[in-house]
Amino acid sequence: MTASAIPRGSGATAWAPETVVADPYNAQTPSAALAESVTPVGAFFVRDHFGVPQTTPRRWRLRIGGAVAAPYGIGYDELLAMPRRELDVVLECAGNGRSLMTPRPPGLPWEQRAVGCAHFAGVPFRLLAGRARVEPEAVEFVFAGADSGTVHGRPAAFERSLPLAVALHPDTLVATHMNGEPLAPEHGAPVRLVVPGRYAVADVKWLVGALAVTQPFTGFFQAEEYVYVASRGTPDGPVTTVRVKSLITAPEPDSAVRRGRETPVRGRAWSGSGVPVRRVEVRAEYGEEEGGGDAGWHDAVLGAATGPYAWNSWSYRWTPERPGRYRLLARATDEHGHIQPPRAPWNAHGYGCNPVASVELVVV
Repeated sequence: MTASAIPRGSGATAWAPETVVADPYNAQTPSAALAESVTPVGAFFVRDHFGVPQTTPRRWRLRIGGAVAAPYGIGYDELLAMPRRELDVVLECAGNGRSLMTPRPPGLPWEQRAVGCAHFAGVPFRLLAGRARVEPEAVEFVFAGADSGTVHGRPAAFERSLPLAVALHPDTLVATHMNGEPLAPEHGAPVRLVVPGRYAVADVKWLVGALAVTQPFTGFFQAEEYVYVASRGTPDGPVTTVRVKSLITAPEPDSAVRRGRETPVRGRAWSGSGVPVRRVEVRAEYGEEEGGGDAGWHDAVLGAATGPYAWNSWSYRWTPERPGRYRLLARATDEHGHIQPPRAPWNAHGYGCNPVASVELVVV
């Protein structure tokens, strides 16, 4: 199956992802679906580098090797029979929001919707690695997908590594199900990796290999792509932890609201590595004004997340007092004190974009 032949009926929903690139197929979550606590499968954003490979549960096999005492392979039915774990997890593309950066770096022109929150079920990878008996010299696991292609004139497979502590964390899953259904082809069927709290490049789709290595991995998608380069305020190196972020889901951009009438402002907020969001603030700027510092920010009501890696809902009641154009802003702060910056932190590949959320509208 190729990317152009992806079935669009997986996961019944009133929305469909909004195509950014048709071949290979890449699409972002529609705005309306972001208001859902769990993003429907059929609306969930898709990031694909080479097209969907030909994989089926019957033929699928994961091979675990490298610096292990007992390398082996496991099939789909055997995987399903193992102890399982279920988690709600935000997946966000590392390039989400790239189009907001000035100048805009090369890459897919994502807006702010290459993100979603889904309910994943699978086997903790540490159980599989434990059976292989990892050697003391191992420092990372390199995870390989079944997809491959040509990048800059060179053949490349999709491979990405994790430090041993992250790979063997009990919440790093070899996932088979998403929102209670077997994985859809565009989301990595039959099996994918899910690494909560890290940008979604770590969540290798169509997973077929896990290799323990004794030296840090330097493959294309580890050392050349999905790395911070020429960063302003961020050390250069591979993208890792998801940065604290918020989105405004209502009101919609360019909508009209009534002067003097209470307007509900709602959205989502999340952070990485299981660090909870502790605060969301909202600010309304009138016309061309642009506030500085902390003046004019008001606390929103923060809803409870459904798990340590899920996003929070938030809401704020705003009553505009004069007609004209407004800019609504929202910023989240996590438990470690990380806060969304006023503007996108620039880097050469456009990764980790997490500026204050913004929606412009008119009051009549």
